[in-house]
Amino acid sequence: MIAIFSDTHRSRGHGLEGEALTAAREADVVIHAGDFTSATALEAFQDECAVLHAVHGNADSAAVRDRLPTARTVEADGIRFAVTHRRDGGEMGLVMFGRSRDADVVVSGHSHRPTVVETEDCLLVNPGSHADPRGNRPGFAVLEAVGDDEHTGGETRLEGEIRQPDGTLVESFEVTGTATADHTE
Repeated sequence: MIAIFSDTHRSRGHGLEGEALTAAREADVVIHAGDFTSATALEAFQDECAVLHAVHGNADSAAVRDRLPTARTVEADGIRFAVTHRRDGGEMGLVMFGRSRDADVVVSGHSHRPTVVETEDCLLVNPGSHADPRGNRPGFAVLEAVGDDEHTGGETRLEGEIRQPDGTLVESFEVTGTATADHTE
């Protein structure tokens, strides 16, 4: 399982609860699109995850910015994820970022609004904020591999859901990719 988070916005603690906390603890890979805000929140988040791949956001302290890149690429379960907090140019800026990294999925945050947008080039996923939704539904995403890639011509298919921390389904989606190995940069 892959879990995706963004916009924690905490001075202390990780703000994880309910199914969001369970997903962070049980995921093979956790991706976070920035704005932990404090090093204490980042460390609390890291303590809950087996593997955390994160970037920093615009509201992160200097201590967090020193520890995390502004963008990264993660390959997991045969899918290539390009991760950033935000990109100038809105949706097209995110698509161009995804293209530049040959991504199947672009993960971003910043808006605190859970959204999934299917484009010709890649899937755009913003999990929203699990802890500080700012008038939006709180959210996080989980993706799980389905089927056997031997029967899909080498393609990997993941089924994903954006959920609220209480487990309420916000949106379902699917992604297919052809990445061949787990790799991060």
